[in-house]
Amino acid sequence: MTNTPAPERRNFYGRIRGKTLRASQKTYLAEGLEPLSLAGVTRDVNPARAPLDLGAVTGGRPLWLEVGFGGGEHLVHMAARYPGVFLLGCEPFVNGIAMLLGKVRDGRIGNLAIHPGDVRDLFEVLPEASVAKCFLNYPDPWPKTRHHRRRFVTPAYLAGLTRVLRPGAEFRVATDIPDYVRQTVEEVPRAGFELLGQSAEPWDDWLSTRYEQKALREGRPPHYLTFRR
Repeated sequence: MTNTPAPERRNFYGRIRGKTLRASQKTYLAEGLEPLSLAGVTRDVNPARAPLDLGAVTGGRPLWLEVGFGGGEHLVHMAARYPGVFLLGCEPFVNGIAMLLGKVRDGRIGNLAIHPGDVRDLFEVLPEASVAKCFLNYPDPWPKTRHHRRRFVTPAYLAGLTRVLRPGAEFRVATDIPDYVRQTVEEVPRAGFELLGQSAEPWDDWLSTRYEQKALREGRPPHYLTFRR
C-alpha cells in the first residue's frame, strides 16, 4: 500500500475572523455554507489534488472567478447580471462569507459557488485553462514594504492564476493603493499577461463595493486595470 505524502505546509496571512457574528449570520453559515461550497477543494477531501469535475458544477457554462469577494456585493451582482455564466468566489474571511450567504438566501441566484478558504487550494484543483475571467477587487494592500510579498500580485499566486486561466481570458484588478498599482503593472505582465488598460473609470458592469466606498470617503481614488492572459 502506497502512503500519500503529507502536503507541504504553507502560511496564510490574511484575516479569518473579525467582529462577533450576529445570530442571523451564524444561521446563514450553519444553513447556507455547505450547499454553496465547492466540493473537493480541501486537502482532507481531495488529498491527491485531482482536478475538479467542473462540468458537473457549472453545467457547461463559462467559469468566472473572483479572488477575495469581501462581502459578496460584486460576486452576487455579476452572477445576477450574467445568468449564462457560472461564478466562483474565494474568500477565507468568515464575516464576509456570512454577508454573502445573507445576500443569496432567497435562492434567486443559482449560478454561484464559493470556496471559503485559500485561493491556492483552488489553483491546485481547477483544471488547466478552465477559467474565462478573473476579478481581484480591493485586495489586502499589505502596505508595509516587508509584507509586499504577501500580496496576490506576486509570482507564487500569479503562477497558479496563469495556469487556470484560458488564453485570452480577462483579469481585472481594482484597488485604491498606488503602490499596489505599481506592483501589479510590474508583476502581472511577467506572469504572461498583456495590460489592456489602466483607468480611473470603472468597467461598464462594475458594482462599487463597500471597500471602494470607504476608500472614496477617505479620499483614495480607485484604479481599474485590465489584463489579458
